[in-house]
Amino acid sequence: MDFLRLLEGIRTPFLDQIFQFMTYFGQDFLVLGIICLLYWCLNKKLAYEIGLSFFTSGLILQNLKITFRIPRPWVLDPGFKAIPSAIPAATGYSFPSGHTQSATTLFSGLALNIKKTWGRIICIVLFLLVGFSRMYLGVHTPKDVVTAMLIALVVSWLIHRLMASLKNTKKENIIIAIVLAVFSIATACYSLALLGSGTIEEAYAADCCKAAGAGLAFALGWYLEHTYIHYDTKASLSFQAVKFVIGLIVTLLLKTGLKALLGASVPSEMFQYFILVLWIIVIYPFLLTAFTKNRHKKEKLS
Repeated sequence: MDFLRLLEGIRTPFLDQIFQFMTYFGQDFLVLGIICLLYWCLNKKLAYEIGLSFFTSGLILQNLKITFRIPRPWVLDPGFKAIPSAIPAATGYSFPSGHTQSATTLFSGLALNIKKTWGRIICIVLFLLVGFSRMYLGVHTPKDVVTAMLIALVVSWLIHRLMASLKNTKKENIIIAIVLAVFSIATACYSLALLGSGTIEEAYAADCCKAAGAGLAFALGWYLEHTYIHYDTKASLSFQAVKFVIGLIVTLLLKTGLKALLGASVPSEMFQYFILVLWIIVIYPFLLTAFTKNRHKKEKLS
């Protein structure tokens, strides 16, 4: 809190806007958008690596949040004021920082796969700035940020090593899918048990179940895509742009439409994120693969 008060003393309207902008690089939906771009258009293996790191570290964070249940800085110290524009997005418990975890997972994953030194430096600077922005805005303490950063870095490094050793066998894909699915289900059960005992509120259980639904869909998608679909990202530049835009529009429509249709209960929110990630990793690639095969058949016939 002493460090946050120090940052509070150097705030200016200009810096407020700069760090409010920087914190957007840790938004879950931005990370998902970049994973979509990589997975649908550019580098499927890299998308799998970042996605697996993102969902695994996200599940770890959600379990820590509901276990320690540490309030936000302005709750810990009522005399402390966070920047008002940052508060609406600061949902859930404070420890560890979700934005920091998201940004660190994304940019450390990119850094581990970029060969150019300047590219790695940019990625490192970006996730460090996101972490600092969370403290400058007053929505997280250094403990929240550093813990999230360390978890994301360790998970990203371990999964980077795992991906380098994989031979893409059916047995490997089943094991990875089962481990992530079990972890996702265990997270949901743990949060629901705490909700049932009155230890946590429904909103916090919903956050855990969203992560669990997304992780479960990624696990299922990992197995189905590797085993049956074998999606190929190769396409012309124009088709890459079209399929990315269409896929992203449908993703946004699903995110808003499912919520309006199913409501905001804990089971429905888990199901919404399950469908959303399943669309990204299975349904849309299957449709694109079928479309490409059909077009090639027509070209051969003509």
